[in-house]
Amino acid sequence: VQLQASGGGSVQAGGSLRLSCAASGRTFNNYAMGWFRQAPGKVRELVAVLGSGGNSVYGDSVKGRFTISRDNAKNTVYLQMNSLKLEDTAVYYCALRMFAVINYSASQYKYWGQGTQVTVSS
Repeated sequence: VQLQASGGGSVQAGGSLRLSCAASGRTFNNYAMGWFRQAPGKVRELVAVLGSGGNSVYGDSVKGRFTISRDNAKNTVYLQMNSLKLEDTAVYYCALRMFAVINYSASQYKYWGQGTQVTVSS
């Protein structure tokens, strides 16, 4: 199983970025998949995760600004990030949990992508 994340970069505050995470190795339609992030000196936190039934959860700090979506045919999950803030700066990781149900804890996700840097500047 491999997760390949892409789409990070540098953007000014208020701007937008779209992250993609392509999964390979098997079909992941029945599993929870999403994004976490980690800023320097901070713990890894949930950003947004989709369950297999299409339900989603978001971290409080990104609600209303970020949208997670999934293309099962492509085994890919996306994170549209709008109205980016300085505090969104972090390394973003896609993650796959081998269960259908979402879990808020990073420790419950078995597979991880390599991480993609998102830097928001003023």
